[in-house]
Amino acid sequence: MTTSLPVGRPLGVAAIGYAFMGKAHSNAWRNVASFFDVPAFEQKVLVGRDAVQVAFAAGKYGWAESATDWRSVISRDDIDIVDICAPGWMHAEIAIAALEAGKHVLVEKPLANTLEEAELMASAAASAQARGVQSMVGFNYRRVPALSLARELIAEGRLGTVRHVRAAYLQDWLSDVEAPMSWRLRKETAGSGALGDIASHAIDQVQYLTGQTVTEVTGTLRTFVAQRPGAAGLEEVTVDDAAWATLGLTGGVSASVEASRVATGQKNSLKIEIYGSLGSLTFDLEDLNELGFLDATLPVREQGFRRILVNEPEHPYLEAWWPQGHVLGWEHTFTHQIRDFLCAIRDGEAPSPSFEDGLQVQRVLAAVEESARNRSVVTGVPQGAEPARGKALPPTVADAARDQSAPTASIR
Repeated sequence: MTTSLPVGRPLGVAAIGYAFMGKAHSNAWRNVASFFDVPAFEQKVLVGRDAVQVAFAAGKYGWAESATDWRSVISRDDIDIVDICAPGWMHAEIAIAALEAGKHVLVEKPLANTLEEAELMASAAASAQARGVQSMVGFNYRRVPALSLARELIAEGRLGTVRHVRAAYLQDWLSDVEAPMSWRLRKETAGSGALGDIASHAIDQVQYLTGQTVTEVTGTLRTFVAQRPGAAGLEEVTVDDAAWATLGLTGGVSASVEASRVATGQKNSLKIEIYGSLGSLTFDLEDLNELGFLDATLPVREQGFRRILVNEPEHPYLEAWWPQGHVLGWEHTFTHQIRDFLCAIRDGEAPSPSFEDGLQVQRVLAAVEESARNRSVVTGVPQGAEPARGKALPPTVADAARDQSAPTASIR
């Protein structure tokens, strides 16, 4: 395998976006080398719209400098990795430009705002990979040690034949009808609401844990609060507040997915249940160090869910951290993600999840939207369709990225 490291210097990293996701990713870049054996790198530049705020964030988060023009940053010879933490409407243009410039790219989920954009990104990633340029989409919950262990147990056959999965990702930050309008509530900037924002995580986990691919869906979307207070008065909410879907997968597994940002009292709860012929697993993100496991091969008098505290050195990623029983947190998933991405670059291997994996999730999201428009008609998910090649970006994507009148909160 051919290494993708520069000769004679550390990898240079640029991150685009400095608020919520930018902060989480910056924390991971700042800490990963303290715990894991990764190739040398430098936090070169943090990019954002507001020169004053991004300069402040760069100093706070450990970046050597800041900038406001991402195009000039990706053209620099000392930048090897571009970490995209900007909103979905910016993903396609930045990622494709960075890949074409020979930069390794990590982009936050979901891959894009639309299926067409995701196809263009997957095509660009495939072309770049042929030149040794790597790319990955940031479904960070794959890096929760308990969920990584769950995948191992399923692959080892400990659950027998997996029959069905339940996944519910519930938050309540939009429960208040007075919660203000933001870019996350406009379709042109967010793509979708709870569906793309958090159901994408649940859908990725269903496919990641089972090793199967979604082939058909039925979907329902609801917007419970149709207007939100904005700078100039009430504005129309053009995305969903909550989403429901049933999924059929290639190996016969059935799954249900629920996502809501108006589930009063639920803060950041991703609950997953996997039921097989020989056992079951349960998980809740709000107790992310724990995995529930029922071994149905035991005598009935001994059966029952047992709690596995996933903090042993033998568990995924835990060899780098603390003594047994010293729990990890949500932020560690991003550190694990950066670790895996850097190691893939070093080893010349394709990281996972790939842009193609992100495209598959995008296909499912699009099918859920189509089914919801058609009043929950069963809707097929295209399988392995050839990504669009040689197309220009849709004008709305390119124009929006250049439009300086776009929302000031457009980089998170």
